Amino acid sequence: MRWTRIAATTAAVMLSASFAIAQAETLTGTVSDTMCGKKHMMAGKSDADCTRACVKEGSDYALVVGDKVYTLKGDKAAIDKFAGATATVTGTAKGDTFTMTAIKAGK
Repeated sequence: MRWTRIAATTAAVMLSASFAIAQAETLTGTVSDTMCGKKHMMAGKSDADCTRACVKEGSDYALVVGDKVYTLKGDKAAIDKFAGATATVTGTAKGDTFTMTAIKAGK
């Protein structure tokens, strides 16, 4: 009986781990904010400066991929380094939210 329980627990853990790995994805887009999305509105400011100003005022970071705007969750200090720039982000998407586990310069 004990071995059956151990085997079942091990199988469940392995299945959960493989499911989590299967959901990870990588997206490349422009780091923006949820207020501006694809088009920044602050006259005389760069996209990076506008993004940072909007985030400072309470907006979330966003990743713009084509016409899709994802709310970007994760390490804000790491995301801030790519404000207004193209970045490749790894993580998981759920609806319009992308939870980031890694970010690097995009091509």
